[in-house]
Amino acid sequence: MMPKILLVDDEPATRIGFVRYLSKAGYIVAESSCLAEAREAIISQRFHAVILDLILPDGNGIEWIEDLRKTYPDIAIVVITGAGNISTAVEAMRRGADNFLTKPVNLAELDVFLQKSIELGTLRRRDSTFQRLKKKVNPYFSEISTMKEVKKLAVLAAESDSPVLLQGETGTGKGVLARWIHEQSSRCSGPFVEVNCSSLRGELLASELFGHVRGAFTSAIQDKQGLIEVADSGTLFLDEIGDMDFAVQAQFLKVVEEKCYRRVGEVKVRRSDFRLICATNKNLQEEIQQGKFRQDLYFRINIFPISIPPLRERLEDLTVIIQDIFTDLSSSQSQILPNVIKHLRSYSWPGNIRELRNVIERALILARNGSLTPEYFFGLGASACPVASNKGNITDLERFEGEHIKDVIRNFGGDKEKAAEALGVSRATLYRKMKKGKHTL
Repeated sequence: MMPKILLVDDEPATRIGFVRYLSKAGYIVAESSCLAEAREAIISQRFHAVILDLILPDGNGIEWIEDLRKTYPDIAIVVITGAGNISTAVEAMRRGADNFLTKPVNLAELDVFLQKSIELGTLRRRDSTFQRLKKKVNPYFSEISTMKEVKKLAVLAAESDSPVLLQGETGTGKGVLARWIHEQSSRCSGPFVEVNCSSLRGELLASELFGHVRGAFTSAIQDKQGLIEVADSGTLFLDEIGDMDFAVQAQFLKVVEEKCYRRVGEVKVRRSDFRLICATNKNLQEEIQQGKFRQDLYFRINIFPISIPPLRERLEDLTVIIQDIFTDLSSSQSQILPNVIKHLRSYSWPGNIRELRNVIERALILARNGSLTPEYFFGLGASACPVASNKGNITDLERFEGEHIKDVIRNFGGDKEKAAEALGVSRATLYRKMKKGKHTL
């Protein structure tokens, strides 16, 4: 990607010389002759660096540097000043400029300064990303199950820039896989911006995505940068896109197609070069038939779909996954007994990988670096932690089954329809088993 430079200088001859040289050197150069034009340009497109003359018709460029650095912390700023204004240039650096050059400018030297300043901006961005991702979880791929195919598709997704749609139940690791695809892609040095569409509705979601200007609505007391803008040069991850409001879907469709958007309450068109990854635990085709999801948006985001299987369909991977979890939790020397693995495999894991990871982490805390034995896996029903029966009129098997049913229903917040689906039985069968065992919840 060719670096894009904003050149701010009021002298036409200077700008012509800079543009000719920098264009040949491999830069894309946009020009502004004053601060007003520069402010207009910086909010409508993304720049890697700003070459800023300090003495301009509508003010001193030094006054803009702090705001520029605060709003765009990773942008490179190179100041140009007259020979008699060295102290001013030093002040400009104190306010956030990366370098300064005195006039007449040596263009070869400017090129070197730009390269170093842009590299510094990249390091700032990478450091920011590293701090956010310092504690991360990798996808639990495997060479012995359907996840082998998922990994192949994820590698292909990372090599392209097309929209990706991740499909799977809650807890299967869609968010983790989205971040992994970003980290393996050419945009890995850019931001990874995540938005959960189910936690925000209507105006709040639109404001979060697009940003807003002061006065756009009652609580808009100042301008706000949207996450679409923050994701520029990186990846925008929309989790649970199936829960996005229908009205916001219509607005977002244009963004996907043209990478253009407007802040709420603003007429100015802005651009953002982001890569889109979406995730959902819903059947979007059914949502379309019910009038809850736009078909045209579905076609735009479903370019490269990847389906992640639930844990109950890949239980042959359980030992490998648990070892990976041990590694993530810095407990690679821990041991889990074979009879425990057997019991864990008999559980349906409605919470999928997320539930398994939480259960393992809890067991490690209780075991205090010892072997993970059955007593550390309580709360999963009889399938994971067998107990002695004290009810002679109910067999152990029925008791264990009943405990399992109660745990699954509890995991789904009392939703018996989802519990029945997770158990692989009809609602009628679920109620019959509950009644038979006299399980009250």
